[in-house]
Amino acid sequence: PELWVLADPKGLDQILLNLTDNALKHAPPGSRVLIRAERRKTGLLIEVVDSGPGIPPEHRERLFERFYRVDTARSRQTGGTGLGLAIVKTLVEAMHGTTGMRPNQPHGSIFWVQLPAAKAE
Repeated sequence: PELWVLADPKGLDQILLNLTDNALKHAPPGSRVLIRAERRKTGLLIEVVDSGPGIPPEHRERLFERFYRVDTARSRQTGGTGLGLAIVKTLVEAMHGTTGMRPNQPHGSIFWVQLPAAKAE
C-alpha cells in the first residue's frame, strides 16, 4: 500500500517495459534483472538493475537523447530505434517525475524513475 504513485497507467507500463527491455538486451545470458520500488519522502523510486557491461562515463549524459546509442554495432544485432530511453524521459516528465542512471557495482547499470506518491485509496 505504500507504493501508490500518481501516474498514467499506460505510460507507467511503457516506462517499465522500455527499461526492462533495455536491461534484458544488455545483460549477459543467465544474469538477472531486478526491479525494485520504495517509498521516499519525495515520492516513489523505481529502479531497474542489471549486471550487464555497464555504460562508459562519456556516454551517460546523453543516454536519454532521441536516437542516441552507446554501441551502434550491438544495437544493430539486438534491434531497437534508439528511442526507448527518450520515451521514458518524456513520459516521466509528463507525470512530474525525474529519471536517470547510475552505475551498478561491480558491473551493470541502475536506471531509476522517481514519481510523485499518491495516497492509497
